[in-house]
Amino acid sequence: MLKGFKDFILRGNVIDLAVAVVIGTAFTAIVNSVVASIITPLVSLVFEADATGKFGPKVTNIYGNEVTFPIGDLISAIISFLAVALVVYFVFVLPMNTFKAHVEARKGTPAEEPQEEPAAATEAELLVEIRDLLARNQRS
Repeated sequence: MLKGFKDFILRGNVIDLAVAVVIGTAFTAIVNSVVASIITPLVSLVFEADATGKFGPKVTNIYGNEVTFPIGDLISAIISFLAVALVVYFVFVLPMNTFKAHVEARKGTPAEEPQEEPAAATEAELLVEIRDLLARNQRS
């Protein structure tokens, strides 16, 4: 029973899913805080904020009103995603892959190495083999 549970837990997709859920919920608040307190003010140095607090390039529409494309929100979201992805990889995925490699090494099973298939015989080699077989059969 415990072996089955261990196999279930060590299966790659279960660990990946658990890591995604935990990191997605726990680390998001930290990343959002860093982006809101550091990245957003840096982006706002380049673009002027509109009345709603959004900043980005402004374009005048056909009615003469200015429309702001909130590129700052996009940049913040991209940076948040990259920060979460980096932490997930270096804190969870890399150690788990290392752990799996150690487990495989203890089992004594070689790592997954691609096996070379024997080269297929050329037409000429096949014809020579057929000729030799026919010659042997005629002698018998």
